[in-house]
Amino acid sequence: MNYVGIDIGSTASKAVIMDEISILHNYTLPTGWNCKETSENIKDELIKLGIDFSRDKVVATGYGRISVPYADKVVSEITCHGIGGQYLYEDNATIIDIGGQDTKIITLKNGKVNDFLMNDKCSAGTGKFIEIMANRLGLSIKELCELSLKGDAVKINSMCTVFAESEIIGFIGKGEPRENIAAGILKSVVSKVESLASRHGIAENCYLTGGLSQSGEILRLLSAEIGQDVKSCSFGRYAGAIGAAVIAKTIDDKPVT
Repeated sequence: MNYVGIDIGSTASKAVIMDEISILHNYTLPTGWNCKETSENIKDELIKLGIDFSRDKVVATGYGRISVPYADKVVSEITCHGIGGQYLYEDNATIIDIGGQDTKIITLKNGKVNDFLMNDKCSAGTGKFIEIMANRLGLSIKELCELSLKGDAVKINSMCTVFAESEIIGFIGKGEPRENIAAGILKSVVSKVESLASRHGIAENCYLTGGLSQSGEILRLLSAEIGQDVKSCSFGRYAGAIGAAVIAKTIDDKPVT
């Protein structure tokens, strides 16, 4: 039997196929504007990979989890990121997930979610903020992160994405070097994440999940801001989907909420 975890985020969707022991397949695709359409695209790919929906178990999570009609169960992002973090890392740790829509700080204790805190309903401390500002500068997120290495960060004061974008337009109008603006954008995000993490509390071991977990610059800046090493791994962006797949293994045993 195979176990499938699907994480439909606001920006990217991830899918993981596991057997009883290990990860067999993983892939990601843009979510687009229609989660139901994305769900069907994922289903088509799963069929190509040999998934039998009459036998294999599927758990969905993320922003668009209710748009997966073939899922055996839908589970909250907090639970899935916690379990995925425990699978990837260790039983006692802080998991920071910088998502497209929100940022989550999750405390794991003895392999279970002990507590969590999410940011306010604003994208200023999320991946969406970086995406919007990168577009304003005519860059991809990867290009923005690389360019930021060459700059001295300008200070972005606004807590709101709309007003922050106005600040950046002002910097552009004044002829501020693009690398300085790029550095300021990343500094603004990691500062907001650090503020959230400080309110929640951070364990000795701290790990970053989500799409930005693959950015060495984000990891470096966040580590410096928090004052301790923040780590990740190649499967970091799949933590939610991995957690969903792990939960799929328990469907026949007991309900998961």
